Amino acid sequence: MYIAQEESFGPVMVISKFKNGDVDGVLRRANTTEYGLASGVFTKDISKALYISEKLEAGTVFINTYNKTDVAAPFGGFKQSGFGKDLGKLFSPSLISHLTVQINEETT
Repeated sequence: MYIAQEESFGPVMVISKFKNGDVDGVLRRANTTEYGLASGVFTKDISKALYISEKLEAGTVFINTYNKTDVAAPFGGFKQSGFGKDLGKLFSPSLISHLTVQINEETT
């Protein structure tokens, strides 16, 4: 699917179906792109969400929310979506693959 492989800047959301329990298949599909700015995971199972957030190749992973960021959190993407992080106390050129995870605690 073209839209799921490109880095679109605009009001775009891709929702993909997957077989029940095929989390690793979803991760393979999500990571088979040359971009990795941000991603979102919506689930009632916080353990599954944390597992997925560790495996996704994206600079920011939102859990049960999207685009709600802490201004003190490092920002930047992986792969072709960025070459490092800026903002936040953890900014350092040596942390170019640092992951930021934002969790909506009201839904967990």
